[in-house]
Amino acid sequence: MKYQIKETKDLTETEIEHILKLWDISAWNTMKSVYFRSFFKDSEFHFLMNAEENILAIMRVNFDFTLKIADTDYTFAEAVGLVAAHKNKGYGSVLVSRFKENVIKRNIETIGFCHSDLRPFYEKCDVEILHDKAKMIKESIGSEWVNSEDDDILIFHTTQERKELLNQLSPQNNAYLITKE
Repeated sequence: MKYQIKETKDLTETEIEHILKLWDISAWNTMKSVYFRSFFKDSEFHFLMNAEENILAIMRVNFDFTLKIADTDYTFAEAVGLVAAHKNKGYGSVLVSRFKENVIKRNIETIGFCHSDLRPFYEKCDVEILHDKAKMIKESIGSEWVNSEDDDILIFHTTQERKELLNQLSPQNNAYLITKE
């Protein structure tokens, strides 16, 4: 198995098709490669590949992710879209392990999110979990601020100070997802 990282601009047409198939998000299923490259321009893709260059698992890193906490903006890399091509073969675990090593080595402050039912998977992968803290992140939907649908914040790599800041989130101390216009 080979671990590989590609910028969006370096993905082949076949890889883009395979990524969209693995993600299986109905709104994106008909996305063309030109739009895909534009839509995910601030991303890089982490792959676990077999000897034939087939994708065994994938994860995307979103570099356009900023949280406002107590009037200060904090930018993180956001790990999203983890999918294995075949379930229960260990591909996702291997990719998470290699990914975590990579962001630590490159010193990229990286967090992710998950629902509570995925805690055992991330615990097995030795990813630190801030339980029930993702709900304290508000996202702008139209003119309203709504709670995130995720339960937990995953710590792949960040400073102790930022980890403590995230751990202090509460109904009285929310974080706000800042999106660029």
